[in-house]
Amino acid sequence: MKKTVVVSIVSICLLAAACGYLFPTKIGDILKNPREYAGKEVTVSGEVKEVLALIVFRSFVLKDETGEIVVITSRTLPAVGQKLKVTGTVKEAFSLGTRNLLVISEKGTPE
Repeated sequence: MKKTVVVSIVSICLLAAACGYLFPTKIGDILKNPREYAGKEVTVSGEVKEVLALIVFRSFVLKDETGEIVVITSRTLPAVGQKLKVTGTVKEAFSLGTRNLLVISEKGTPE
């Protein structure tokens, strides 16, 4: 009986953790509510629209049906058109008046 309860609790915790990966956050939700997501880890899913590689800076634009966001990464850049899931922290890159640029710093990318 005790073992069943422990197994159930562990299973629920694992499922809850996986839900962020199984059911990614919509990019449009992040863009509409930037303060709600700032500094939080999210998983987003979409298609790569653009890539940019400079000497020490790599990024790509990920687009889903609700919007698009820049992803900063340290890994090899994906190909344009590739579909993928990304986990990282939402950050405000800069603000200018009422406009701001939100990015996702992919997990494992140095600050």
